[in-house]
Amino acid sequence: MSNLLIVNSSPRSNSVSRTLTRQFAEDWKSLNPSGRIVERDLSDGTIPYLNEPWIESAYTPEPNRTPAQRNLLALSDTLIDEIMAADVILLGIPMHNFSVPASFKAWIDQIARAGKTFSYTSEGPKGLVPSDKKVVAILSRGGAYAPEDAPGAVDFQVSYLRQVLGLVGLTDITFVHADRQGMGGQAAQLATEKAIQQLSSVVGNFTTKFSA
Repeated sequence: MSNLLIVNSSPRSNSVSRTLTRQFAEDWKSLNPSGRIVERDLSDGTIPYLNEPWIESAYTPEPNRTPAQRNLLALSDTLIDEIMAADVILLGIPMHNFSVPASFKAWIDQIARAGKTFSYTSEGPKGLVPSDKKVVAILSRGGAYAPEDAPGAVDFQVSYLRQVLGLVGLTDITFVHADRQGMGGQAAQLATEKAIQQLSSVVGNFTTKFSA
């Protein structure tokens, strides 16, 4: 049985990114009827920002942690378990001020844990999450953005996601862009339709593996 983890970070209930994650989930479920879907909505404010007690708990060796420290890390452990159990991780991420929403960054801070999802080595950090997991990152943005390596580029989503997801071992990432949403009308509609077509192709490719 295959598992799909959906992580939505838009604060809007009917946002473009949520519309697209729903479309992907429906297509995926129709092709994986016995598959399991877990949804994590980051807009409800339940993912806390890191603080000093949390950091102290995370860097305390597990056998030495107090019950209070284990409690502080319980949500982080749950979020990491969700990632470890997933075959496909679907991220719905609107652009907020050229980058990711604060709620998504809070989620990242909870799952990027030294000794848990990555380790420090003499050659630098090494991801501990199995690299065969597939990530689909749906990025909805108001304008049209040049590639992140273009001169004067202001898209800090793609480069950040490649770096931080790669830190924990998630390197197989497919980006689906729904740009021009702030332009409205036909421009926004065409961009959304293009994203839906891309998602249909992506979910079909994944199904070949998981249905075997």
